[in-house]
Amino acid sequence: MQFRILGPLEVMSGDRALSLGGFKQRAVLGLLLLRPNQVVATSELLGALWPDESRPMTARKIVQNAVSGLRTTLSVHHTRDEPQGAGAPELITRAPGYVLRVDPARLDMTRFDDKATAGRAKLAAGEPAAAAELLREALAEWRGPALSDLMEQGLDWPEVAGLRQLRLDAMEYRFEAELACGRHHTVLGELNSLAEAEPLRERLSGQLMLALYRCGRQAEALDVFSRVRRALVEEHGLEPSRDLQALQRRILHHDRELTSPVEEVPASVRLLHGAAATGPSSAGRPAVAAPPAPPLLTVAGQQPER
Repeated sequence: MQFRILGPLEVMSGDRALSLGGFKQRAVLGLLLLRPNQVVATSELLGALWPDESRPMTARKIVQNAVSGLRTTLSVHHTRDEPQGAGAPELITRAPGYVLRVDPARLDMTRFDDKATAGRAKLAAGEPAAAAELLREALAEWRGPALSDLMEQGLDWPEVAGLRQLRLDAMEYRFEAELACGRHHTVLGELNSLAEAEPLRERLSGQLMLALYRCGRQAEALDVFSRVRRALVEEHGLEPSRDLQALQRRILHHDRELTSPVEEVPASVRLLHGAAATGPSSAGRPAVAAPPAPPLLTVAGQQPER
């Protein structure tokens, strides 16, 4: 049984999506999956499903019925489709609420986090090709906005907003890895679309500026800086970070250190093709790049200097 929250809520048994009941029952499952193997208080479930002013007198009973329905669904389908005891999910009562015990490997959120963490570690270790591969695998776990079917019904949970930020962070790390491998042409379209959708993410805009510059589009790279500066000033009254301003100056002055590295061949390709993959490329250059230079912009989670 597989649990999916990185997109519409789904529980898969083999290749079949299980029927999870009505909206409130699905919402209870969604919140429990956001905190797998942790106790979620009944008061938190009530607060997540109903604002205080609109909570019905029967709200607690509705949650109890939802839990009962979910227990039946999970138990019946696990018993029917999988060997007894083979990673069986359990929805148990534990004061002051409930806990959903689930094998972390069966939850897409956990797989995403594990692969993204491994990808960041490879990037920090100077292995951008391996990092890009892992980060692509991590992002492939996503099928759309997290719990989109529930959020579209008016729910607004901070955990879902947090997942969105983690997805954007993983995208930025992946772009950093791809750029370190010389794949600016490959990611340019994605970078452009995402930077337009997220105009206040300076790291992302810096990556777009670098990709455009490496594609020979200096004027467009400088236009991106102007656009970001305008958005930051209008939204927050702030100038771009020192890192982004420094990148703009380097692009303006054609800094040679911004030149693209040679595209690196992923380890999996080298293993498949042996020495041929590490020999000269069709252009007569080595196919494997030297370790990447330090990031041009402050990484996510650090406070950019202004």
